[in-house]
Amino acid sequence: MARYTGPVCKLCRRDGEKLFLKGARCLSAKCSVERRAYPPGQHGKDAQFRRGRGSDYSLQLREKQKARRVYGVLERQFRRYFSEALRRPGLTGSNLLTILESRLDNVVYRLGWADSRAHARQIVQHGHIAVNGRRTNIPSYLVRPDDVVAIREQSRSRQYFKELRAYMEDRPQAPEWLSVNMGAMEGTVLRVPERRDVDLPLNEQLIVEYYSR
Repeated sequence: MARYTGPVCKLCRRDGEKLFLKGARCLSAKCSVERRAYPPGQHGKDAQFRRGRGSDYSLQLREKQKARRVYGVLERQFRRYFSEALRRPGLTGSNLLTILESRLDNVVYRLGWADSRAHARQIVQHGHIAVNGRRTNIPSYLVRPDDVVAIREQSRSRQYFKELRAYMEDRPQAPEWLSVNMGAMEGTVLRVPERRDVDLPLNEQLIVEYYSR
């Protein structure tokens, strides 16, 4: 499966804000945005003084790229998600965020079972997750209300999952549209995620404007 494999800290520095792509590192003093608050590259320090508001197109492009990077989606798949959001009733921007939030790798991350979405994607791809009792190793799988996402019985003996219960206390609580039961090592999708459930610095209207040019 195609995915971005380059240095992710440069992506945060390019957007000038934390996208939380490296889990706990983003909350520590090692965060690149904190240590080098200027764009990457040879002329990064000079660019921070030249960086202005930018054109409408550049703002729309940057917002689309930011959303892609946060959820770890490449351009072709992101465009498909936008086409699906356009077909659904309601606001296209909110529909797009609902689709992205419904991805299985994002659900695993939101349940607190991974430090980042990239980590969650790896857990899913390695076959540690089951949806409604069936092994599912497709990160882009879209969950639905009443779906039960669980750590597979065969994977619970691994050291990482044995220690996961202790780590859960230090991780953010699951959003309102999910419930987690660490005793059973499973989570349930209570409802479709809504715009108010997305706690990310994204302006989805700019993304809609970008694809509506």
